[in-house]
This record gives sequence, C-alpha cells and structure tokens, in this order.
Amino acid sequence: MKNDLLITNCLLLADAATQTPRAPSFIAIADGHIVQTGAMADCPLPDSGTVLDAAGQLAMPGLVNGHCHMPMTLLRGLADDLDLHTWLHAHIFPAEARLVTPEMVYWCSQLAAIEMLLSGTTTVADGYFYEDAVAQACIKVGLRCVAAQAVIDFPAPGVPEPSRNIEVAQQFVEHWQGRHPLIRPAIFAHAPYTCGNTTLRRAKELARSQGVPLFIHVAETAGEQALITEPQGPTPLAHLHNLGLLDRHTVCVHGVWLSEADIDLLAASSASLISCPQSNAKLASGRAPLPAMVERGVRLGVGTDGAASGNSLDLFREMGFAARLHKLPSGDATAMPARTVLALATARGAEALGLATGLGTLQIGAPADIILVDHRQPHLQPWHDASVLVYSDCGADVRTVIVHGQVVVQDRGVLSVDVAEVLAQVQRLAREGGLMV
Repeated sequence: MKNDLLITNCLLLADAATQTPRAPSFIAIADGHIVQTGAMADCPLPDSGTVLDAAGQLAMPGLVNGHCHMPMTLLRGLADDLDLHTWLHAHIFPAEARLVTPEMVYWCSQLAAIEMLLSGTTTVADGYFYEDAVAQACIKVGLRCVAAQAVIDFPAPGVPEPSRNIEVAQQFVEHWQGRHPLIRPAIFAHAPYTCGNTTLRRAKELARSQGVPLFIHVAETAGEQALITEPQGPTPLAHLHNLGLLDRHTVCVHGVWLSEADIDLLAASSASLISCPQSNAKLASGRAPLPAMVERGVRLGVGTDGAASGNSLDLFREMGFAARLHKLPSGDATAMPARTVLALATARGAEALGLATGLGTLQIGAPADIILVDHRQPHLQPWHDASVLVYSDCGADVRTVIVHGQVVVQDRGVLSVDVAEVLAQVQRLAREGGLMV
C-alpha cells in the first residue's frame, strides 16, 4: 500500500469520546490526510514512504489552541500580577508601540510555534499585527494556523494610519486565501472598546465578502460595557449582536461576563466562543460560564491567550485548569467533565473555528494532525480513562508531532527549524528592546 507515512504499534485514541484506546494499532497517511486505521493484525505492508514505530506511545488528535497572540512571547513575564486595564494600557500597548516590527513578529512567532508543537498543539488561531510574518513563521516551523490580521482604531504596528486598518486587513486576507494548506486567513477586530461601530461593521462586511472568520475579544472584564463609546445594547455581546456581527463565522474570545441573555444570543446566532481560563484568572478578569454554555449548545473552544498574559502556551495545562476551575463555584464535581474539555481542545475547538471536517479526530479522511504521547510515564499509569490526559498529562509528555502528514517533532526534537537559533534571535530582540540584560 502506498502511503507517505505509516504509524505502527500505537495505542489509538481516535477522539475525545473514546475511553479506552485501541492497541496495538496503525495509522496510514497519504497526501496530508488519514487514509486508514486499524489493528496491527490488519496493518498493510508498506511499499513506500516512512514507517514510524510508536510502540509505547498513545496516538491522539493534535490539540487546537483557539486563541493566541503568538508574537507576544517576547513580552512573557514583562508585567505580571496586574489587572487587565493596567496591564494592557500601562505596559503592553506602550511596549508594542516600541518593539513590534516584522522581524520581532517573525522570530517570536517561531518561538511560540515551537512551544506549542512541543506541548501537543497542532492548530492555533492567532490574532496580531504584521500577521504576514506570523503566517510565514507557522509555515517555517510547521504549525497549522488561522491567522487573523488585527484591526484597531488607533495607530498600530504596521498600520500607523487607523483609517487604513480595513484596507490592510483586506490585503492580508486576499494574499493568503488558498495560498498554503497550513494557513487560513481571518480578521481580528480587537474589542468593542478599541474598535468603533463603523470599524466593526466594515470588518464584518469584509469577513463576509471574503468568506473568512471574524475574531473579537468581548465581555472580558466587568467594566467593559462602560468603555464602549456608542453602545448599541445593554452588554458588549448585545452590542455586537445589534451591530449585525454575530453569526456562524464570528469567533468571540473570553466571554467572561456574559448574561443569560448573552448566552442565548450566542446559541441562537451560532457564533463561537473561545475561553482562555488561565489568562482570565491571572488577570483577575473572572471565569467564563462554560458549563452553562455547554448546556445551551454554544459552539466552544479553549485557548491559551498570548504568553504575555497566560505565560504558558501548553494547552494540556489549560485543559486541566479549565476542568478544575468550573467545579468550584457550584461545588459540583461533575461540572466540565474531562472528556468535554478534551473535546473543546480538539474536534469541538476545530469546529468552533470553522476548520475542516474531521480536524481534531483521527477519523479516516481527517487532516493528519497527530500527536504521540508517552503513556509510559509514571504519572500517566495505570490508564483507566481518557480523563488522565486532562488531569495528569502535560505538554512534556508529547514525543512526536505530525501536522498535515509531516513529522515536525520527533523524540522531542523539532525537525523544521534550528531551535537554538530561534532562541538566540528572540533573546537578541529582548536585549535590544531593553527587556533583558
């Protein structure tokens, strides 16, 4: 059988609903997609391609990071232990105005991509300035990316004249549409308090005309409504709804302060929401009502946010925190079960981003985005249920990573780029920017 890659002797966890993985199993990959899986007794004899022996490893879908600002690895730890408004306006915006260049975005996005691949993330939704450089970095390292060009109503890196923000976003989307299998372009309207109503409407019109998602931070803090210049509704989400922004191709981020009516609006509109629990907790912004949204059928995913606010881009850590966090307020240990959280970080997260059917699973026909986890580690034994991946696993247990059928990490070694060079470049940028000695 002709395959590009044949994975043999693995435990196979096909999706988040699977409790007991199949073993020993094989996965056959061709043209970037899974073409066959099954027991080793039925494994075809390869006559081409690469054979990867995964004995002692669990094969599972690569994780989907629903929200990140990849270049912000440069600002990791710059202004910790602050509330969002102080953190953003007194520290982050000024630092970005001084430090963000295409070079910074390119190297710092490579660092973020390396960190994510090494911790099992194979797809990320990113939103930033100079997003061309983010896309190029992801291609270089080998990470699948929904790359969203940022839109904001004040001078920003790469867009010193705010009146050109939609024009720059359009140029970005048109350049990347269908250009590379790892990149899907999108638009990122920063927030309803940094984008006026005209900008928000124009951003959504552009997204609709180009057939791409629109991302937006919304309802992140308790005081956000008071920051909106011309509110069109009683809450930030109602504001977006009344502006005509909410539909299946709108991805809201954070959603910490949502009312019952807001949750109904999300469900009725089919808009998605990406929760970033560790970032929201660290900034003391609050806790998104995930259990209520799950119950109402809202399309959901989880994300790490950027390294400047969430610090870590390890989605295994994010999953464990999300599952534990939502049990506390109700005293209900069944709230946000591990299997639900795992689904949000795989198939449901991919669906929330509007990505290819099957992404986030190991089904036949799905994109071959696969991670191999060393399940022999003491903290993962004995295996009783897939919940161990949420409550006991960490990114360092990932041994091998395959994206679109290509092995990009093998035995914890990144194959696509020189990690030492990337680290040296980021450290140089930090020194030149006065962030380290």
